Amino acid sequence: METHKNASAGLVFAAFASIYLIWGSTYFAIWVGLKTLPPFLLSGIRFGLAGAVLLGWRLASGERPSLRDLVFHAFVGTVMLGLGTGAVVWSEQYIPSGLAAIIVASMPFWFVALDRRQWAANFASWVIPAGVAIGFAGILMLFGGKNALPSTTSGTAQTTAMLVLIGGCISWASGSLALRYRTTSTSPLLNAGTQMFGAGIFSLLVSGCAGEWSRFALASVSLESWLGLAYLIAFGSWLGYLSYVWLLGIRSPVQVGTYAYVNPVVAVFLGWVFAGEPFEGRQVLALAVILAGVLLINLPKYKSLKVSIL
Repeated sequence: METHKNASAGLVFAAFASIYLIWGSTYFAIWVGLKTLPPFLLSGIRFGLAGAVLLGWRLASGERPSLRDLVFHAFVGTVMLGLGTGAVVWSEQYIPSGLAAIIVASMPFWFVALDRRQWAANFASWVIPAGVAIGFAGILMLFGGKNALPSTTSGTAQTTAMLVLIGGCISWASGSLALRYRTTSTSPLLNAGTQMFGAGIFSLLVSGCAGEWSRFALASVSLESWLGLAYLIAFGSWLGYLSYVWLLGIRSPVQVGTYAYVNPVVAVFLGWVFAGEPFEGRQVLALAVILAGVLLINLPKYKSLKVSIL
């Protein structure tokens, strides 16, 4: 990709479109993959394959990372992708993909809560704490919306899935903060490949411990699930994740973070149209409340932002 010095407006626009639309569609692709693929095996194949290709490419190009950098990024990848994204995959067995995306939209609240280095700045005024409070109110609304969940799934399983997903959000935020405050000498592509590969190995180990291997039959996987997996690898992991990493290097994190406003809308729409997922007014209201909280959290940064996306 082009560097920040000569990045074209068209390429930047395409990268934003990737994290807006592609990441929003991955929730539906996960739902498709889960039809005949177990959750941890799905994640293991996705991240293992995507990471191996990127890692192999950078090593073949002559890049030589230190053991310390490899271990660090493999660990961070396990926390962010293995636990964070893995929680999304597992939870979609019990809750609609659109609802999962709405819960993940609460990610900015966890960044505020966990970033201790920024507490003094974040809590200096009422705006950001108010945004956090409003956002959590939106999440609590979702826990009361049982009518929007599949009737074939027990209430206990649904609540457990939602709690696991919140734990996944915390894992993603924790790993992201670790990356934010540590510099490495390796390239973003190699780092991303190491993160994905580490997450893939972790997911495959969990898959084996969970007994997925013994119950898995290759012949039982449908073409639909294979296509969903291929989409997650090519578009979700390679195009989407690499666009995200690249944009972080040339644009403000506030600008890049605007994907949080679009992803749940895309996911809810696709789940409703193609998966027949139930959709009710409570979910719409909860999404609006959560996004209002996200807007308040970022409001001070938006006011100081002096450059456009393009």
